[in-house]
This record gives sequence, C-alpha cells and structure tokens, in this order.
Amino acid sequence: MIDFAGKQRVVIQNVSPEIGCSQYMVKSVLGQKINISADVFADGHDVIKVIVLFRRQGHQNWQEVPMEFKLNDHWEATFTPDELGPYEYTVRGWIDHFGTWQYSLKKKFEAEQDISVEILIGVQLLQEAAATAEPNAAKKLTATANSLKKLTGPAAVMLGLSPEVTELMYLHGDRSNATTYHKLNTIEVERKRAQFSTWYEFFPRSAAQEPGKHGTFQDCARLLPRVAEMGFDVLYFPPVHPIGRNHRKGLNNSTTANPGDPGSPWAIGAEEGGHKAIHPELGTVEDFRQLVQQAKDLGIEIAMDLALQCAPDHPYVKEHPQWFKWRPDGTVQYAENPPKKYQDILPINFENDDWENLWQELKSIVDYWVAQGVTIFRVDNPHTKPFPFWEWLIRETRREHPELIFLAEAFTRPRIMEQLGKIGFNQSYTYFTWRETQEDFKEYLTELTKTDRQYYYRPNFWPNTPDILPPHLVKGGEPAFIQRLILAGTLSSNYGLYGPVYEFGINDPVPGKEEYLDSEKYEVKHWNWQQETRIGEFIKLVNTIRRENPALQETNNIIFGEADNPNMLCYGKTTADFSNQLITVVNLDYQNTQKSMVKIPLKQLGIPDDKPYWVHDLIGGAKYQWQGEWNFVELNPYLFPAHVFRVEYSAIRPAQKQPQDQFNSF
Repeated sequence: MIDFAGKQRVVIQNVSPEIGCSQYMVKSVLGQKINISADVFADGHDVIKVIVLFRRQGHQNWQEVPMEFKLNDHWEATFTPDELGPYEYTVRGWIDHFGTWQYSLKKKFEAEQDISVEILIGVQLLQEAAATAEPNAAKKLTATANSLKKLTGPAAVMLGLSPEVTELMYLHGDRSNATTYHKLNTIEVERKRAQFSTWYEFFPRSAAQEPGKHGTFQDCARLLPRVAEMGFDVLYFPPVHPIGRNHRKGLNNSTTANPGDPGSPWAIGAEEGGHKAIHPELGTVEDFRQLVQQAKDLGIEIAMDLALQCAPDHPYVKEHPQWFKWRPDGTVQYAENPPKKYQDILPINFENDDWENLWQELKSIVDYWVAQGVTIFRVDNPHTKPFPFWEWLIRETRREHPELIFLAEAFTRPRIMEQLGKIGFNQSYTYFTWRETQEDFKEYLTELTKTDRQYYYRPNFWPNTPDILPPHLVKGGEPAFIQRLILAGTLSSNYGLYGPVYEFGINDPVPGKEEYLDSEKYEVKHWNWQQETRIGEFIKLVNTIRRENPALQETNNIIFGEADNPNMLCYGKTTADFSNQLITVVNLDYQNTQKSMVKIPLKQLGIPDDKPYWVHDLIGGAKYQWQGEWNFVELNPYLFPAHVFRVEYSAIRPAQKQPQDQFNSF
C-alpha cells in the first residue's frame, strides 16, 4: 500500500517563525505585523501558489494571505492579528494550473506562435472551476469562459491575463491537491505593554515621608505623581505580604535580627497570613485596591512580586507540611546557595505526591491578586521551580486574562533562561547588567534580536536591582549611572530601574561583592523624595524620548553601525516605514572623553546616501548636518555620555535650551 499523497507535488520546508518544532508559541503584540516565511517548491516548471492560513485559536474559520515569491524558492507574507490571545497558522501551497496556463499563453503569444489551442485550454480550466464554485462565482466563470472562447489574438490574451480573471481563478481554481505544512505553529498575541514598558521599583515600606516610620500604601499613593512625572508606566513592588519572624534576617543579611528589624520581604508568611495577605503596617486590601486604581488613573500599572517560597512560620508549613522537604533530624530544609544560606526562606518541594493540589493553590495566589486589579507579575527565581508548572500556570491564567504579563527574574544559565521565555514568560531579565564593551553589546544584542530568540525571548534591561550593584556603577559614579540608563532605555524597549537609589546615585557596595551595603532588603529606608539630581533629570529625558519616538518602542529593530574607537558604541533603530529614524552613539568609557568616526548603516535605516541629512541630538539639543556613512562624534562622559540623534531632513532648528542650562544646575 502506497502511503504517499501522490498528487501533492508541492514541498514546504523551513517555515518560520517556528519554536521548538512548533511546541512553543511565538511572541507578538496587538497591531504588530507577523512576518511568515517558508521555502516552497515543486517539481518541473509549473507555477505554484502559496498562502498563509491563520485563525484565532479555537475559531473554526481560517483567514488566508497570499505569500510573495522572493528568491530561490523563498516565500514571505505578513498578517496582523486583531485580538489578544493565541493564534495558529500554517502554510499551504498548490500547483497553479491557471497561472501556468497564463505564463504559457503569454510566452507563445510573444513568440508569435499559434495560441488557438492555448485558448481552448484556458476555457476548459475556467469551466472546471465553474463546476465546483458557488452560484454567483460560477456565473462569472462561465461568462468569462464563453467570452474567451469567442476571442482570438491580443484580445484573448488581454482577457486571459487580466487582473479580474486572475483574481477570480485564484479564489475558485482547483486546490484539491494542495500541500499543507504538517505542523500548526502558534503565536501569542499580547498587549503593547508586553513589548514596550518602563519599570520603576521601590519598597513600599520605605515610602513614608517621616524618618523612622514604616511606609503605607497611602504613602505610596502620594508618590505616584512623581513616578508618572519621571515617565514610568510600571511600578513594581517587592513582596507586600507578612514577613516571617522565625529565623528573620537582620540588617545587612545578618543571621540574627535585633528587635525592630523588619526582615526581608521575600521571607513570606507569618501568623497574619501568607501570599494572599498584606503586611499589616502597609494597610489593608482595600487600601491596595485604591492604590492600584489611582496608579491606573495616571497611566501606571502596579506589578506584584510573585515569590513562591515561604518563611518557616508561613501558614502553609503547618497546613501542608507535605509541600516541603523535611530532613532526617526533623527540621525543614531551608534555601541554600553555598556558601549563602537563607534560613528565613523555605523552598517549596514540587516533587511531593500532593503536587496537583499544590499547583492549584499556587495558581489561586495569582487569581487572588488579579481580582484585586493586578495585571503584571514579576516572578522571583522562576528557574528554581519546574518548567511544566510555569507553562501550565501562565497558560491557564492567561486563558481567562490574556492581558496578564509575567516577567521572569532569572539570572542563570542561558538555556534555562531561554526555556522560561519559550514556555510563556512575556518578558525576561537579561545579562545586560554585566555587558560593558562594544564587542559585548554587539554580540549579545545580535543573539537576542537576530536569532530565533527574537521570537520567544523578550528582554527587559535593568542597570541595577536590589540584589545587584555592578562594579561599573561603583567605579563610574554619576557618568556611569547616566550611561547605563541611556544604554538600557535605547537598546531595549523594556527596561527598569531599582530606585530611588538609582537617581540618587547610591553605590556603596559590600566589600568584594556586587551587593548594596546597608541593603534596603533588610531595613526600612527614609528617602528625600523631593531631592532633585542630574541622574533624575536624565531619567525623565530618556523616558520622554522613548515615549515620543516609536523606533525605541521595539527591541528587534536594532541595527549596529561601526566605530573606529572601541570605546564607542553606535547603533540605529527605525520604524518599518522609516517615519522615525534614530542613531545612538554611546561613550562606553565613563571616565574619559572619547572621539570616533562612526559608520551609519544608511540603507538599513532608510537614510538617502546621496544627500545631506540633519541629526538632532535629543539628549543635548544640538543639531548637525551629516552626509554619507562616516561621520565624527566626540563625547565627554561628565557632560553627555551619549548622543541620541533623530534623523531629520530640514535645517530648521527647534527652540531649545543650551545643554549646560538643562543638566549642569545640580
């Protein structure tokens, strides 16, 4: 028995995007064009037609988009989903007998050969299509066949090749022997904020205006206008739950807490409750709901920390002891990362026999906070929990709430970070924090944006976190803070800062470690929220530039230029229609002025190479006339460590302050 579909002659290969042999979803956002490509061919010289079939997952009817032949049997098409949620697509191709006939008719006519038989073949093809078409189309096809039968010479050729007849046969021609790609690929269509977001992190307990007081959600509400004015649209809170008292950590991660030490917010759970409870000193659930709404009124979303771990006195430990590991001496296993010990945190044992109830309970935590208005979760250490759990949790919660966004906080091995992106995390922390050289950035951004990672791993760049104070911020001071801010905000469409320590330039490390001395993780801080700094002014400016320039609202559109000085990094971004073109040049040396000739990728950025163009520096305000690929830049890190140029084609200078007036007043 022959098991081949012998009449299907078209071959479909190398369909893209496709993640993990179609096992995982490609990431996209609402309104974004989905680019589909495939290698499609057949034996012989017949014309083929290729289409993309797509639909919202669960819907019955398919939509189709014709694919366009490019080169060497490579075909491409785009479509734009109009709903949030999962879509599926595949590729289909067939021998286009009518198209083959049109090609032959045209060639024979141009060669002045007899086309009478060709006309009869065309009539036959039209009649065959009419036999299977719906009534209205059948009438048109029959009428066209009758007209063609009566014509000869140029008139017959003109009718047979006309766009109207071509479209009619495209819609109703024979597709019975079409080949359909053997896999369905899926695309998760998310909201715009999954692709473009600006995060700000602070500890609610440090929000009080008076020294010595524990902050409340009402104190946080008073700070919302400040966060909005700085240009942030996501406000991320470390855990806001009751903090365990057993084995509570003291100041600077001391294993012994003194009376009054507040402990680490990540040691979740006490007699007041666990992951669905709020620390009593912060306020009530109603206070939290009001804060969420007040933030939304200002265009800000509150991001909750989802840390699936427990303090020793979390209610789960008594109610569900089977969810934890117990050692032979009768004690419960606490978290360790030798030589570090976290006696105040108990990891959950996902290999216990009651795992199904555990999964459901953990999902109920997300459901609870979604009911309070939360739509974004920053997930703490997801790489220490099973991948199948996260895949299930994200799929199930987003099925009902497709607007949810999950950020994976995982600084671990690359394959593990990639897997978290594949199984559903909408955004991911990255190695940006430790990239420093021109070569580092080019290699890493190319890996993120020009390989298959672009389809499933959406980076979020953070210059610092409560856990990480990188050496360049310690050594470089204010110029390094401003440099890293500009890099994060222009390289990636998603970025975040741990503040207010960032805008205040705080950089005292624990000796020999990438950690903050007197870390806010273990004590309540009092900040002068009215304090103005040069770093803070740059934060406002960078966030304004990001909002006003759509080219910066994507990450994968980055195009690197060249610089003859290794201390300079040059890159561009543009919208697909070239309506917004940006060129960024950053001095990677935070101590010394650097000069360089930079080569601009004119063609890729859509900039004409035969005429002058103007570059308007959105950082310093100056405007320069450039021409051609190679141009000169000079950057003093103590004044402006970077240029963010918008390409313009007019010499008119906008009204502006001088750079010294903008940034040298603090």
